[in-house]
Amino acid sequence: MLRVVVVVAVLVVFVYGLVDVIRTDPRQTKGISKPAWIVVQIVLPVIGATLWFLIGRPRGTSPARPTYSHPIAPDDDPEFLRNLELRRRKQAEADRLKKLKDELDAKERKAGDSKGTPGNLGSESGEASGSGDAQGTDEVK
Repeated sequence: MLRVVVVVAVLVVFVYGLVDVIRTDPRQTKGISKPAWIVVQIVLPVIGATLWFLIGRPRGTSPARPTYSHPIAPDDDPEFLRNLELRRRKQAEADRLKKLKDELDAKERKAGDSKGTPGNLGSESGEASGSGDAQGTDEVK
C-alpha cells in the first residue's frame, strides 16, 4: 500500500511540474531555458520537479491576463454606467422643471382669465396683458 502511495505522489509531482513548465512563459523561466527545464523534468522526475519549484519557477508574478482588443459590453464599463446615471438624473431634473413651469403657466392663465374686462377696451387691454404674460414667462426661463 505504501508503495502505491509513493508512486502516485511521484507521478503527481512529476505531472504537475511538467505541466507547470510547459505553461510558463519562456521569458519568465529562471536559471536555464524552458526546453532545458523540460528535459530535466523528464530525466529526473522528482529532483527535476523539485528544482523547478525551488529555482526555475517565476515568483510573485500573476499569470498574464489576455488583453482584449474588442470593446467591452456597456454593462461592464463603469464609465458608461456612471454617464448613464448622470443622464438619468439630468433628465429627471429637466422633467421636474418642465412640470413646475407648466403648473406655473396654468396658474398664470387661470389668474388672467378670472380678471375678465368688458367691451373693446378688454381686447386691447387683453393684448397688453398678453405681452406682459410673455415677459413673465421669459423671466421664469
